[in-house]
Amino acid sequence: MSNSIVFNNVRIVDPSRNLDEVGTIVVKDGIIVASGKDAINEALPASATVRDCTGLVAAPGLVDARVHIGEPGAEHRETIASASRAAAAGGVTSIIMMPDTDPVIDDIALVEFVKKTAKDKALVNVYPAAAITKHLAGEEMTEIGMLKEAGAVAFTDGRSSIHDAQVLRRVMTYAREFGAVISCETRDQHLGASGVMHEGLFASWLGLGGIPKEAEIIPLERDLRIAKLTRGKYHAAMISVPESVEAIELAKSRGATVTCGISINNLALNENDIGEYRTFFKLYPPLRAEDDRVAMVDALARGAIDIIVSSHDPQDVDTKRLPFGEAADGAVGLETMLAAALRLHHSGHVSLMRLIDAMSTRPAQIFGLDAGTLKLGAKADIALIDLDEPWLVSKDMLLSRSKNTPFEDARFSGRAVATYVAGQCVHTV
Repeated sequence: MSNSIVFNNVRIVDPSRNLDEVGTIVVKDGIIVASGKDAINEALPASATVRDCTGLVAAPGLVDARVHIGEPGAEHRETIASASRAAAAGGVTSIIMMPDTDPVIDDIALVEFVKKTAKDKALVNVYPAAAITKHLAGEEMTEIGMLKEAGAVAFTDGRSSIHDAQVLRRVMTYAREFGAVISCETRDQHLGASGVMHEGLFASWLGLGGIPKEAEIIPLERDLRIAKLTRGKYHAAMISVPESVEAIELAKSRGATVTCGISINNLALNENDIGEYRTFFKLYPPLRAEDDRVAMVDALARGAIDIIVSSHDPQDVDTKRLPFGEAADGAVGLETMLAAALRLHHSGHVSLMRLIDAMSTRPAQIFGLDAGTLKLGAKADIALIDLDEPWLVSKDMLLSRSKNTPFEDARFSGRAVATYVAGQCVHTV
């Protein structure tokens, strides 16, 4: 089998070099040895595999920084192996796995378990995130330094916020010494505690309890103040309203080291998609009003929002086929994140360069991953994308073990037609 591959006549979109041009990518032994319009391939060995990529885009493999996986403890919902297959199908070559498993990833043994299982069974790169506090209880700090040394690339309590400001201050002060990123979901434990969707007129029509914007904004503003106080690296995992963007921009202007992400669901969908109590649209953060969605798209386009995540959160029939108020939050998203994001490109609202940056280069930079670039010497993690290929999402085609997608029967234009990890093809259409 050839250990060299040449992608000819491909449009290279590489935000790490601000490069968008038609050219050639040459891969040898899993490493990019040439990339651009001036790439020379005459010296390649005769055994090299040559692929004509006319009409296709080559982008750095996508990096999804927020992926929930059931293993260990809930393998019926998702395993590391099945999540990796879903990721490969979506052009995602690196995922950051959340620690809210059973048991929680809060010690070195669990970090090593994830790394070993991924090495043995995964098609893509799987990076473990470790818990900020033991058992996600928000009280006792984990061994951040040792966990980072073991391979944890970020620290988060998953769906839980740290409600004790003093605990968060200690965590961020300690994490600063190791250069560790503290990633928090901002969710007030009291405001909107009984809510199940965005607070507004539509929630009233449906007779459902609402979650006000302030349930996100108030804990975020507190976290940003603590980030400035401690000089630590803070990442707001998923924001959903323009007031949160304003708070983050203000914190950055004051010198805080802060970044933020947004779920693709909050960029592509709004509260009206819930329709008649469709539980696959019960998410957190909740789907907001259309004005909020448009404002968040604008913030992404100008770079105020750093990254896009799938917020991949597999749920089974037992947790979703319930009355709306009782159903679990979450949706699968690894396989549809790219296609849903391309809607923003096709509509002219976000440039392709910015989209790829938000889904690949920028998350790799924030979390210190060996990914997000097509420069010489980089690992050949590549997504080949057909921007215009039409396809229809059906639950039967999803490779995730769970099928709770809000995009069922959605018509998309554009998808990853081939995904390469270290020069090896792990998915092709």
